[in-house]
Amino acid sequence: MAAASYDYEDPSHYEADSATHRPQQDHQPYDPSFVPDSVKTFVVHLYRHIREKNVYEIHQMYEGSFQKLSDRLFKDTPWPSVDAVAPYVDHDHVFCLLYKEMWFRHLYARLSPTPKQRIDSWDNYCSLFQVVLHGVVNMQLPNQWLWDMVDEFVYQFQSFCQYRAKMKNKTEQEIALLRQYDQAWNVYGVLNFLQALVEKSMIVQILEQEKEGLEQFTATDGYDYNGGSNVLKVLGYFSMVGLLRVHCLLGDYHTGLKCLTPIDISQSGVYTIVIGSHITTIYHYGFANLMLRRYVEAIREFSKILLYIFKTKQYHQKSPQYEQILKKNEQMYALLAISLSLCPQVKLVTEDVNTQLREKYGDKMIRMQRYDDEAYALYDELFSYACPKFITPSAPVYEEPLVNYNQDAYRLQLKLFLYEVKQQQLLSGVRTFLKLYSTISIGKLASYMEVDEPTVRSILMTYKHKTHVVDGDGKVTSNADVDFYINDDTIHVVESKTTKRYGDYFMRQIIKLEEIINDMDRVKLD
Repeated sequence: MAAASYDYEDPSHYEADSATHRPQQDHQPYDPSFVPDSVKTFVVHLYRHIREKNVYEIHQMYEGSFQKLSDRLFKDTPWPSVDAVAPYVDHDHVFCLLYKEMWFRHLYARLSPTPKQRIDSWDNYCSLFQVVLHGVVNMQLPNQWLWDMVDEFVYQFQSFCQYRAKMKNKTEQEIALLRQYDQAWNVYGVLNFLQALVEKSMIVQILEQEKEGLEQFTATDGYDYNGGSNVLKVLGYFSMVGLLRVHCLLGDYHTGLKCLTPIDISQSGVYTIVIGSHITTIYHYGFANLMLRRYVEAIREFSKILLYIFKTKQYHQKSPQYEQILKKNEQMYALLAISLSLCPQVKLVTEDVNTQLREKYGDKMIRMQRYDDEAYALYDELFSYACPKFITPSAPVYEEPLVNYNQDAYRLQLKLFLYEVKQQQLLSGVRTFLKLYSTISIGKLASYMEVDEPTVRSILMTYKHKTHVVDGDGKVTSNADVDFYINDDTIHVVESKTTKRYGDYFMRQIIKLEEIINDMDRVKLD
């Protein structure tokens, strides 16, 4: 269908419409039943494109027109109610659920939802996911929209848990509402929906069959070119990322990583097509590995995604997700600084990322190596800035006095993290000595460290334990840049070899040469 047959982004269209809409912009009372002409045009065409499975046009309207209409007409008010637009879309049940999903997302982004609106949004997600799981959905929707559904679902769950945990200043009406709707945003309900989408979509089996060449899920970006629907499959796929995120918010990192196992993050996949999905996946994957002491894996993945953002962020400047991309970028640099301070494997980081990291955190990273009170304060500061907003999913205690417990989960994770940092303090001294020698007797090391030999043996065992972890495949791997073995009371040091990267160096020199040649070409000789 030719896009020229209508133009819902034509400025003159809005000007004609603004006369009828101006009262809302002048902060008059919001009228949910008032539908401007441009919104009628928007929903009619979006409905038609969804019925025709025109993914390109749906994406243009979803990413472009919806944002432009929101900026122009609904900066500080909600969109018209679903009941007001339903007559223009044949009262189509599924379209109305999709419209409400966008309606609530706009409300959360631009305004503050009321307690009842938070609960109504939960009910809408329940209805929408029930249709996907148990109905016949014959639609193709853009990956961006399907990712946003899962992302927003988890975000609103997190937001509700934070809201519910701030009990101190709750009114009697709010408490009555929480008691009445005690199943809304229940953690088991959230996990069950995500898990049900994974299982019903059979996405795990599809990804397995793809490895054997029997499926083409990644090759087609998740879309179905045989007249079917991509909705359940892609929602199931993104739900694995959603499960990782929820389990990270709960502090259950093992389970979170297990949920992501079917996706091979060493390869590009459907999760890398949508920038928000790519960043969310690697942020939570890296954070979970950091908390499980798998520092090498965290460093490797943070370095890869930060290089990707460094090279591509200029292409996303007009994207609604741009601010979120920049925020996550800064948080991941902080997490990379933490990982490298605990496990100095700088060779895993590309030069571009390392340069950016030194500019942002070079001074702090030097101070974090000291393991004094200032270093702990810096670990605390970076962790608090970069960690997810942990949640306590349990229902509140309604007895007086009412207390806020929204910070409890964060404080517990911070305490566990700093406890791990403290344990690393012992290791910094022994690591320094091991880097100086290829062989050294235990007695000599004990005298240098000013402790007795049994204590040195204990410290060396701690070093071995703290620098070795069980990876996702159940294998014991080393995080250490300096390792050792003991033979006849003599410590033999094995230092990992740094692989020299010539490629980065030559690429930078080629770019410099090209710049010089361009400058020379501009010079006009007399």
